[in-house]
Amino acid sequence: MTYFKGKLLCEVFKSPRKDEMYLFVDKTQGLAEVPEALLERFGEPVSTMSLLLTPEKRLARTTGADIMAAIEEKGYYLQLPPAKDEYLLDLYRAPTEAKY
Repeated sequence: MTYFKGKLLCEVFKSPRKDEMYLFVDKTQGLAEVPEALLERFGEPVSTMSLLLTPEKRLARTTGADIMAAIEEKGYYLQLPPAKDEYLLDLYRAPTEAKY
């Protein structure tokens, strides 16, 4: 893993199959450590950006420390889409009444 004084240069890939699913990997290792079965489900990874992570860096749904730990342990960090609130799905499914 490529650390620069407690920092990690990582590359972020998005999934073409699932909105808001991202794969973070060590930029120097690329996708070499990602299991083939995960890549099959993820789809052809699309590179979106490179980030210089630090443990204290805050991202939308996680921290740099969590990503760095997962990359060190497994070789990648998989960010799944946020769970949909069930009540919103119920509202979507319910028929609407027009009140005129």
